[in-house]
Amino acid sequence: MLLRPIGGQPDGGLGGRLFVSWRIASKSGLSSSTTASSSSKRIIDMAAREGELRVFMVAGEVSGDSIASRLMASLKKLSPFPVRFAGVGGSLMSKEGMQTIFPMEEIAVMGLWELLPHLNTFRKKLKETTEAVFLFRPHAVVTVDSKGFSFRLLKQLKAKSAQEESYPVHVHYVAPSFWAWKGGETRLKVLRQFVDHMLCIIPFEEQTCRLNGLSATYVGHPLLEDAIMLNLNSGPLSSKLRVQRSGDAFRRRHGLAPGATVFTLLPGSRLQEVTRILPIFLKTIELLKNSFSELSIFIPVAPNSHVEDFVSRTIQSSPLSAILVPGASLDQKYDAFSASTAALCASGSAVIELQLARLPCVVAYRAHLLTEWVIRYRTKLNFISLPNILLNSDIIPEVLFQECTPGKLATVFSKVVLDNNIQEKQTSAAEKVLQLLCPPSEDTYRLLLEKLGYTGAVCYPSMIAASSILFAEKQRS
Repeated sequence: MLLRPIGGQPDGGLGGRLFVSWRIASKSGLSSSTTASSSSKRIIDMAAREGELRVFMVAGEVSGDSIASRLMASLKKLSPFPVRFAGVGGSLMSKEGMQTIFPMEEIAVMGLWELLPHLNTFRKKLKETTEAVFLFRPHAVVTVDSKGFSFRLLKQLKAKSAQEESYPVHVHYVAPSFWAWKGGETRLKVLRQFVDHMLCIIPFEEQTCRLNGLSATYVGHPLLEDAIMLNLNSGPLSSKLRVQRSGDAFRRRHGLAPGATVFTLLPGSRLQEVTRILPIFLKTIELLKNSFSELSIFIPVAPNSHVEDFVSRTIQSSPLSAILVPGASLDQKYDAFSASTAALCASGSAVIELQLARLPCVVAYRAHLLTEWVIRYRTKLNFISLPNILLNSDIIPEVLFQECTPGKLATVFSKVVLDNNIQEKQTSAAEKVLQLLCPPSEDTYRLLLEKLGYTGAVCYPSMIAASSILFAEKQRS
């Protein structure tokens, strides 16, 4: 069978080299497991038998779209065969070559009771996605975060295709926070019935998954790739864990005085969380506007049309003026961070972005009352933001649940803005947190990547994730 190199490159291109590298490794007996036997259930071997790799991917929110798009790019770089994608995702995944079967916003629901009004749509989209998987006949189904939709999909697929020899390998990227909930680890024993491999982004998750019978790989935190993209100088990843941009240039570009006080507001990426938290953030700033000279605010807006519309309408009706920054643009987002004094941040992955920028912040969280009740009484953690959890310390102030009011936020936030000691503590802690979240540097992963023809200096998260997927295999229930 004649194989095309990836991306239509000539035979001497990356795709051709990777294909030759994989064939040589197989023939040379580097490992008995590298041979693409007819009985092998590894993804790379199944792809070898058909001359192409088919991957069905699902991401249900903006952060998942970013993670999945980088994974897609890495799969195209590492796969010895042409790669075809299908599934559900956003604009970044579309740029990598996937046509989504419906907008991912239709399954972007967070919380227990928040899901109820959308339950009928949720079920329809689940059925539609399941049917699309069977039509596409993928070698791998890769779900990214969005555990409510993802796990229901994988469970249905396993139930419908378990008796078929050709059913795909199921991989889930971003392990659920089982460690945060009372009895959460027992959930892993359920997941292993329909998840073949888990890609973990927090160091201790891999061992816990394995101890509970679930195959897993720790790959590092995906947001560290922001630093790689913006720090293209050579050197190991651990030396790139800070994003420094020209804040002064960004201020000049937007007509702000050099001495102006600038706050960044990060209200989240899902419409339901933005509608809850953005009005609280804006009222907080209103309470503070007379305390700081020439106060301005930046709002990086998630690339979600519903969120964009809501933020624009809310700002138009607010007495505050705000500079809206496209959240999908790494350059502009980190420029805004560098130009800012401090940030108000909805609980979530954005706090890691602020750590990369060394921007002091306060984390806030509001949800439906019943969802908040469940979190209060079922969680076994003292904190909600990842840096505080990893360090087991309240380095970043958290204002949560019913206490999350403009008055309370204004008091806590002003302390962070005015107290240099608090800011220095956060900056110092950021270095520790980001080092903890670095991808593994063990020889095993380097050998795996070299086996696929990759000899780059940096083993960044999406590369390790992609190589783990290629060598993942079906697990017995």
